[in-house]
Amino acid sequence: MSIHKNTKIFSVLGRFARGVALACGLLTAAGAQADESERWSSTNLQVLYGTNFKLGPSTRTILTLEHASGWEYGDNFFFVDVTSFEDEGTELYGELLSRLSLSKISGRRIGIGPLSDVLLAGHLEFGHSVGDIESRTYLYGIGTNWDIPGFAFFNLNFFVRDDANIDASPTWQITTSWLVPFHVGAVKASFGGFVDFAGGQGDEEKSIVGAPQLLVDVGNFWGVPDRLHAGIEYQFWRNKFGIDGIDEDVVQAMVKWVL
Repeated sequence: MSIHKNTKIFSVLGRFARGVALACGLLTAAGAQADESERWSSTNLQVLYGTNFKLGPSTRTILTLEHASGWEYGDNFFFVDVTSFEDEGTELYGELLSRLSLSKISGRRIGIGPLSDVLLAGHLEFGHSVGDIESRTYLYGIGTNWDIPGFAFFNLNFFVRDDANIDASPTWQITTSWLVPFHVGAVKASFGGFVDFAGGQGDEEKSIVGAPQLLVDVGNFWGVPDRLHAGIEYQFWRNKFGIDGIDEDVVQAMVKWVL
């Protein structure tokens, strides 16, 4: 690999480290004043490997740092992907979601039936790709939490979506995320993930992207449950990046280590 490519990798990893430090600092500060009964936190590292990606190298290895936390008046979610492309360098992509709970702020349940909470939501997508291309997308809107039997959580968020790289009126996005823990005999496992439905902005087409995951708690076999998970993630993307007819289906091997 050339010195130029190495320099790019170190530059991207430097941005990754600074972004992680800043985000963790913000999340820590937000939770520092939280009531102990409302505070929770979970952080993990993931390694994924897959082939058949579209628009660029077909084979990729992805390292992901993921964090979720709750505090007195809401919750936060943050992840950063560092993607290694075959012979083409490294790419950085991340998202930060912060939500304010109307139930927690008002002191009473805002919801009806299985709808357990309504939240104000702000979401940032950011990236630095091969070729020094920067991206920023801002989303803001309403989040909802649902109590569904068998689900650890089920969230549904409704956003206005504004890609700062596109000179056109904002569009919309609907995002759902979920987690279902389950057992098959002595095997402890989970099925979770997300799906984004997004309207086209400018000349873009409407798109759908999702990444359901099926993971086995392998640490449970060694007496350390909820620490080491392994399985697969299936990423599907219709009209990738809003490009008509670019459809992606990738099955990735996945290992997750909960810190």
